[in-house]
Amino acid sequence: MDTTITRSTGTPLKGETGQEARRRIRGGGHRVPTAYAAPGYVQGNLAILPKEFAADFARFCALNPKPCPLLAQSEPGDWRLPTLGADLDIRTDIPLYRVWKKGELIEEVTDLKKVWRDDLVAFVLGCSFSFEEALMENGLELRHMTCDSNVPMFRTNIECKPAGPFHGPMVVSMRPFRPADAIRAVQVTTRFPSVHGAPVHIGKPELIGIKDLAKPDYGDAVPVHDDELPVFWACGVTPQSVVATVKPEFCITHAPGYMLVTDLLNAQLAVL
Repeated sequence: MDTTITRSTGTPLKGETGQEARRRIRGGGHRVPTAYAAPGYVQGNLAILPKEFAADFARFCALNPKPCPLLAQSEPGDWRLPTLGADLDIRTDIPLYRVWKKGELIEEVTDLKKVWRDDLVAFVLGCSFSFEEALMENGLELRHMTCDSNVPMFRTNIECKPAGPFHGPMVVSMRPFRPADAIRAVQVTTRFPSVHGAPVHIGKPELIGIKDLAKPDYGDAVPVHDDELPVFWACGVTPQSVVATVKPEFCITHAPGYMLVTDLLNAQLAVL
């Protein structure tokens, strides 16, 4: 497994469109997390499964809209998702993919053409990057941005509603805020139900099964100051936790932090 991918996220690329970001990724010009790519455009989490699992996974998403807000689903074997981007190719347009077999991560790759199959169905789920833009517009600091790192993510003891073989714990992302800012963060993110919406938990991480904020299951640890509360949102990495539980014969996901950049605008997802 390639573990030499650069972690630095860089700086926002002002004026870049979703299509321009995908073309840059497709051409090999972007091999880092996508937090700063195409500001203003919706980014998505990815889960790709054989057709035999597609109906159950779609129902799993419908039953668990907080961690798995479904933005688009492909036809079997079709790598296109025209509702998210006219030229989008799900096999090439994410900087880093994870390939799983029977629940085990076997490799990370930058292109899916060698492993693509005619029976595969792609699901794109809403991503917290959309509401993070709104948080920053409201003057709220995002600690992982300050630290130039990936947001910390944790498996919890919150069980998702099962559908067919799909079951398992919710994954959450964490951002620390002072109490007054935490209230504002709730108000802001409530307007984005299609990209995880309001937090699922505030404070006391042990109540949702998190033992140590300094040891995230995905992403990078960030400092939480004494006057701050950890605020937890449902996270689109949840399907990776579910894959580890269900152990399907074959599955592909994005690497955490390495998202699909679409042509949708974050402003289109806001509920007034």
